[in-house]
Amino acid sequence: MVFLLDQVLKRFIKAGALDVILPDGRKRHYQGRLPGPAATIHVRTEKALKSLLLNSGLAFGEGWMDGEIVAVGCTLEDVLNVLMLNIHDSHHLLSKLEEKARFVTRFFRQWNNQRRSRSNVAHHYDLNGALYDLFLDEDRQYSCAYFTSDDMTLEEAQLAKKRHIAAKLRLDRPGLEVLDIGCGWGGMALTLAKEYGAKVTGITLSREQLQVAQQRAREAGLEGQVQFLLLDYRKLNRKFDRIVSVGMFEHVGIGQYDVFFRTVRKALKSDGIALIHSIGRMDCPGSTNPWLDKYIFPGGYSPALSEVLPSIERAGLWMTDCEILRLHYAKTIKIWRERFAANRDKILALYDERFCRMFEFYLTGAELSFRLQGHMNFQIQLSPDLNAVPLTRDYLYQK
Repeated sequence: MVFLLDQVLKRFIKAGALDVILPDGRKRHYQGRLPGPAATIHVRTEKALKSLLLNSGLAFGEGWMDGEIVAVGCTLEDVLNVLMLNIHDSHHLLSKLEEKARFVTRFFRQWNNQRRSRSNVAHHYDLNGALYDLFLDEDRQYSCAYFTSDDMTLEEAQLAKKRHIAAKLRLDRPGLEVLDIGCGWGGMALTLAKEYGAKVTGITLSREQLQVAQQRAREAGLEGQVQFLLLDYRKLNRKFDRIVSVGMFEHVGIGQYDVFFRTVRKALKSDGIALIHSIGRMDCPGSTNPWLDKYIFPGGYSPALSEVLPSIERAGLWMTDCEILRLHYAKTIKIWRERFAANRDKILALYDERFCRMFEFYLTGAELSFRLQGHMNFQIQLSPDLNAVPLTRDYLYQK
């Protein structure tokens, strides 16, 4: 088993260095030809060592959660820096087989019909609401913020994100009817109603989020202007002036893209505008990491634009604007990680050590996926009408 590990890691580590302490205390050193970061891990059990060889994409995260793999003299971020820097250049047989199997089976794993979609959403978004208060901003914006300057607070950057999206929606008069698909805890809907006079319908599949959003609308005195419903987007049967969806498209599933954009087209009035904000990837179609799929976002996938645009075309929609946000999400998650660490004892009281290690692994890996692995956010503006928005983008920045 140690021989196989040696062969795999000798080929895997091409930049930086990784030291591995085996269960019996022996140490192996793997040095890449290219400069890069260094880290040391201790694989503490034979079970974890065997699992790494059989399914590394799942086993490393599980070993970390269970304390069977630990960092030595460094941090989890240091370890994942080394691993994620090297993973795209990996050419060893086991890695290629894992990757191929994930890609071939992704349509099945992402077949998010209405029943599976409800289950997937509940897995992550129906967690104890107190958890999200301990690392998100005050508005519970659980998506990429928009940093117009490096010294912005998270709260300022999340408000800037909402206003940037509102500008793309062209809310140029009060009373416009807006649909918010995947409304979360209601922050976007409430902002559009309060600051722009919109009449907003927010839909979600999370019962926990629905209750919070409805309560927030009552407390803000916006019940007559904002409504929140437990509703799947595929069941919509009315038209809106505007449609917004932030951080929900990642949960649609690649087999449902045609359905999603046909639904958007059907729900938009003839001169309507939609704005879809989602995580994406800049390289090429891929698959979701198996650990992330099992423990964090079952059925989730961050698509390449080449997988999205054909469905937009088939739906008969104009893509009137597309903006790529590169490091904004990395900056956002960095702050989430800092807040999670500052409140770790409180989160530990809500759950347990395994949960904390799981969430730390998720947040650290997510941040580095934007810094090292080509993840980004895209904002696509859509309309059935060629003339729905001005000819230039100047209107986005007019006060």
